[in-house]
Amino acid sequence: MDELFSRQSPHSIEAEQAVLGSILIDERCASDIIALVKPQDFFSTANKEIYESIVTMFNFSKTIDPVTVLEQMRASGVWNDQSPAYIRDLMLMTPTASNAMEYANILKDKALLRGIADAGRDINSMAVTGEGGASTIMEIAEKRIYDLRHGRNVDGLEPISSIMADVYQQIEIASRSGGGIPGLRTGLGDLDEAIMGLNNSDLILIASRPGMGKTSIALNIAFHTAKTSGKTVVFFALEMSREQLAMSLLASQSYIDGKKLQEGRIHGDEWRRLTDAAMSVSEADLLINDSSALTVTDMNAQCRRVQNLGLVVVDYIQLMQSASGAKQNYNENRTQVVSDISRMMKIMAKDLNVPVICLSQLSRANEARTNKRPTLSDLRDSGAIEQDADIVMGLYRDDYYNPYSEAHNIAELIILKNRRGETGTIELQWLPEFTAFASLDKVHSEGD
Repeated sequence: MDELFSRQSPHSIEAEQAVLGSILIDERCASDIIALVKPQDFFSTANKEIYESIVTMFNFSKTIDPVTVLEQMRASGVWNDQSPAYIRDLMLMTPTASNAMEYANILKDKALLRGIADAGRDINSMAVTGEGGASTIMEIAEKRIYDLRHGRNVDGLEPISSIMADVYQQIEIASRSGGGIPGLRTGLGDLDEAIMGLNNSDLILIASRPGMGKTSIALNIAFHTAKTSGKTVVFFALEMSREQLAMSLLASQSYIDGKKLQEGRIHGDEWRRLTDAAMSVSEADLLINDSSALTVTDMNAQCRRVQNLGLVVVDYIQLMQSASGAKQNYNENRTQVVSDISRMMKIMAKDLNVPVICLSQLSRANEARTNKRPTLSDLRDSGAIEQDADIVMGLYRDDYYNPYSEAHNIAELIILKNRRGETGTIELQWLPEFTAFASLDKVHSEGD
C-alpha cells in the first residue's frame, strides 16, 4: 500500500531537475527560487540533498556552479560516485534558465498537492477511529491546511539551512528598506523604537487597572496597523460591543468629543470631519468579533481563515473562557485557567506567525502602595502571563489617582519586560474626550 501511495504521490521529477539545472546554469536565479522553494518541497531525496547544498552556499554568499556545488556536497556528506555525472545531466536536460520560476512553481504546486494528500489521509484515519473527538479532529484539520497554505513544515522538523535562508531574506529586506524597525508600526514612534515594532510570533501584553484606557490604546494601534501595513487586523472584543468600538474610532479619528457623538450634537464643520473619519475608518482592513464566549481555539480557527493576517488583538484575557469552552465558577482554580489560556495565546502567536496583543487587568495590589505604578507581580490571576509574553507593558495615569497631579492627561506606558530590548517608560498624551493616545509631539487640538 505504501509503495502504491508513493507511486501515486504528486510530483514532477522533471521540474525538480529543471530547477536545479537552472541554478547551475545561471546562479542569478537562485535568490528568487530559494525565496519560493524549500528543501522539503522536493520529492526526490537526491534532488533535495543537492538543493540543500545550494541553499547552504547561498546563505554564505558562495559562488554557485557545478564544481563548487559538488565540493559542497562532498563537505555535506551527500556526494557519491554518480554525483558528477548527475550534476552534468541536470544542466544538459534543462532547456533554459530563463524559465526557472516556471519550473519552481510546478515543483511548489506538486509539493502542495502531496501535502494535501498526506493531510487528507491522516485526517481520514483519525475520523475513522474517532481519535480525540470531532472538535479535536476539526482543529487538527484546520491547522494542517493553514500550515500548508502558509508554507509551514507540517512535519515539524526543518533543516537549519532552510531556516537560515528565511532569516537571511529577512535581513536583506530590512537592509533594502534602509534599516530601522523590523516590525509593524503602532503609530506611537517612541513605542516602536523601544519594542522594534510589532513582530511576528510575539505575544505582547498591555496591562492596567480598569479605566486607564488599555482598550483605547489597543484599538488605536489596531487601527493604525490596519491602515498603514497593508495587512488585515483582527480585534476580539470580549467586553465592548462592535458599535462601541466603532464609535470610539470615530471620536479618535474625527477629533470630536465622544459624548457629543453619542448624543448627536454635531454642528457645522464637525459633520465634514465626521464624514471624513467614517470613510477613513471604513477603509481600514479591520475585522471585529465582539462575541463574549470565545476560547483561544475559536480565535485561532477564525484567524486561520483570514487572508493576509497581520495582527491579532484580544480584549481581554481574564474574560476568556477556558480551553474547553466550559463556564468557570468561583470554586475553580482561576489561576490555572488563565495560565492555560496564556500559554495557548503564545502558541497561537507562533502558529499564526503574527504579533498578538493581549490586554490584561492588574490586581488591586498596586492600589495599596504609595507608588501605584504597575509591576509584573500585579498581573492578575497568573504569573504565567508574564512568562509567556515576549513584551509586557503597564499603562498608568497619575491623574487617575491624583486629580491635582501635574501630569494631567499624561499616560505612562511602562515596559516591564522586553525580549527585544530594554525596559523603560514612554510618556504619551491621553486625549480622554477622543478616547485616544498620541505621542507627545503629535498632539492635536479639538480645532485641528
